[in-house]
Amino acid sequence: MENKKELISFLNETALNGETLSAESKETLSAIRKERISKPMITVSKNSSSIVAGSPKSHKAIHDYLQERAIDADLQFTGSLGLCSAEPVVSIQLPGMSRILFKNITAEKVISLLDNIFNHIVPRDDVLGQIRNSIHTNWQNVPFLDELAFFKNQQRNVLKNCGLVTPESINDYIAHNGYATFINVINRKTPDEITSIIKDSRLRGRSGSGYFTGKKWEKTLYAGGNQKYVICNAVESDPGAFMERFISESDPHRIIEGTAIAAYAVGAGKAYLYVSYENRLAIDRLNKAIRQAKELGILGDNIFNSGYNLELSLFVSPGAFVCGQETAMLNSIEGKRGIPSERPPYPTEKGLFGSPTLINNLETLANVPDIIQNGAAWFQEYGNENNPGTKVFSVAGKVNFNSVVEVPMGSTFQYIFDDIAGGTFDKKTLKAFLLGGPAGHILPAEKSTLTIDFDTLNKQDIRLGSGGLIIMNEDSCMLDISRYITGFLQEESCGKCITCREGTQNMLNILNSISRRPEKEPGNQTLERFKGVMSIENLAEVIRDTSLCGLGENAPNIVLDTLKYFRNEYEEHIFERKCAANVCRDLRTFYINVDECVGCAACINKCPVDAIYGLPKHPHFIIESRCIGCGLCYEACMFNAIYIK
Repeated sequence: MENKKELISFLNETALNGETLSAESKETLSAIRKERISKPMITVSKNSSSIVAGSPKSHKAIHDYLQERAIDADLQFTGSLGLCSAEPVVSIQLPGMSRILFKNITAEKVISLLDNIFNHIVPRDDVLGQIRNSIHTNWQNVPFLDELAFFKNQQRNVLKNCGLVTPESINDYIAHNGYATFINVINRKTPDEITSIIKDSRLRGRSGSGYFTGKKWEKTLYAGGNQKYVICNAVESDPGAFMERFISESDPHRIIEGTAIAAYAVGAGKAYLYVSYENRLAIDRLNKAIRQAKELGILGDNIFNSGYNLELSLFVSPGAFVCGQETAMLNSIEGKRGIPSERPPYPTEKGLFGSPTLINNLETLANVPDIIQNGAAWFQEYGNENNPGTKVFSVAGKVNFNSVVEVPMGSTFQYIFDDIAGGTFDKKTLKAFLLGGPAGHILPAEKSTLTIDFDTLNKQDIRLGSGGLIIMNEDSCMLDISRYITGFLQEESCGKCITCREGTQNMLNILNSISRRPEKEPGNQTLERFKGVMSIENLAEVIRDTSLCGLGENAPNIVLDTLKYFRNEYEEHIFERKCAANVCRDLRTFYINVDECVGCAACINKCPVDAIYGLPKHPHFIIESRCIGCGLCYEACMFNAIYIK
């Protein structure tokens, strides 16, 4: 459907008639969705994780294969299914056959894969599954995607298009009912009606606080002012969190539609997508999606003859963690330094350029098109009474399937870890998990049975955060994790509050001192170190109670959590000068078992400080006073003769 007039006509029909489409439109719809094809269609996933895994090289290898053999086939990039551990994912659909997907297809595997599949042979080691479709012939003895535990145990509402639509094609999005809800809304419903639906749905903000979205929309709608703004917060600067980047890269038009509906509902004529400069692929795809929407008249003046005008643009954040805080974000867009301001007044009253401004998290707005299309009651079928709908999480760390998943609210964290993400890596014991990024919480394994809802977590002083989950097993050191996160927050502090600026630095200094070897410090420093250790808890509470914004208020969370749940590890580091996980370099001591050492000299060649001595073909020795605990010798030893005390 390359013709612009045809596309607009189809969109109008879809928006106004819903499922009651003409036979011609149904045929067009089937063609765009590639349900009936006359030549092979091949897709290669392209998102941040698949690029790292080598998908551009896989795409080139497939392109070269088809050219060299003069095979006429469609080859294109698509988004990701969310199973990051399986990247690059390649899907192949032959005429009349169902679409079949293969995992971890690097460039080296391409020739073998295509040779087999074009001869109707399925390479079992690489197959992921096939997509169920009643009009296609199924591949024998190949599981359907919806039968796999990873997909079967999810409820994919927000993620339903990810990996299945071409993110850079507005045609593909429209063919999957995209923008029909927005066109219907601006032609048939009032802002009051839309706001009421969101309010009745009890959708809560997915950025962590869980504030009811409908209330925020209502405040913005009824705020005075000739100009109003909507901002989609997609900055996502948490280390280890990648849900919003994932959705932006795999389904950018959904974000635009959700933002556009929100803008109409609160009476805003201008909207921004606020994205970090680091998310380059997301920026490219969102910019392209905005251009495509403008070309079709979905954005701009008098949209589809409704009388509604909307100017939507993308604003690239400088990448500072603090700019995720809404008042710092407003300052950033206005061209000021991105530092927080006091509240009240809240942005709904006085926001961007002094005008009422609605700020919603990306995932919150991604829920909006389905809620408006299906109704508030449909949304409440998932989750529980006060926490309806689903929640998207990124799952990373010591887990078998690093992934992006979506589950109903009210599920447990353990359900995500075990039933979807495949359990901990190498079947090691779950020790803890980080919830909500650096400003979130570290929780012990027994807390994994907590239900995922705002009320349950708030009662235990736990913030859900935006949805980043990092899994830690028995090999993780809680002090090391705490030190890393405190260092990150110290660097990201805007410096406005003395307690945040200086307090986080003092906390970091104390944590660093705990992991130092005692022989490296004079007696007076030893005394200072113990004073610091004794005061760190009080210091953390002062930072939390006196900081202006969420960064400072939550900066001590990880320190306080690890002291609460893993105090024994602090005591072990302080009194025994030992890191049981063998992670803290300054506390590691290596030695060579002379009975197993063959004198190959591999360790000598790797040691950066000449701490290893020995003659060739004779046992070597490590001089502990010189050893810096880097572990290079341990990694280099091919005979497992080096041990950690």
